[in-house]
Amino acid sequence: MTACISRGVYERAPQRGVVYSAFVDPSGGSTDAMTLAIGHRDKPRKVAVIDAVREVTPPFSPERAVEDFAQLLRSYNCGKVAGDRYAGEWPVEMFRRFNVRFDQAAKPKSDLYVDLLASLNSCRVDLLDNSKLISQICALERRTARNGRDSVDHPPGGHDDVANAVAGVAAALTSDRGADYLEFCRRFNGSTDADRDGVEAWRRLRDFAYVSSGVRLW
Repeated sequence: MTACISRGVYERAPQRGVVYSAFVDPSGGSTDAMTLAIGHRDKPRKVAVIDAVREVTPPFSPERAVEDFAQLLRSYNCGKVAGDRYAGEWPVEMFRRFNVRFDQAAKPKSDLYVDLLASLNSCRVDLLDNSKLISQICALERRTARNGRDSVDHPPGGHDDVANAVAGVAAALTSDRGADYLEFCRRFNGSTDADRDGVEAWRRLRDFAYVSSGVRLW
């Protein structure tokens, strides 16, 4: 995991031309912290880069926390944020007040952690030097239920709010199949920078598939 940490880098400033993604772990403000992580995909390295992490510890005003998060999201030109689907509708309405779209994540938290651990093992994530994030990731435990299904979560009495936000945005950035597919098309066909959108690469791949198998790709 240490190979995935950029030592001395605590936050990365927004850059022009970079598309950012964000994930929030909502909280009602009384017990758990509310956290936000923003990151982008480094296409040449095929790595999910974490750019910013925020944590608001209880007690706090959820509306004020969302307002502060929305301001940070705008600085990264992020008009939407994903979050836990089990948080209900209040984050959707709250973020909407500040012109940010809240999308409920399809994957449960445990699955996000499984994806994150796999990405860490393959060095596909570039983490910030954040002590709380690192300690929460290191404390995650894998458990096996009676039905044989594995799950990953924080230890009893522990917290994982920062790790959850980072896992959520990392999962979104490392599962960009469209970008991987385009890169595959370009490499497969030896395309050049003149075909940045992969149009010519796709045409060649389609024709190759038809000649090889008789299957027409539309």
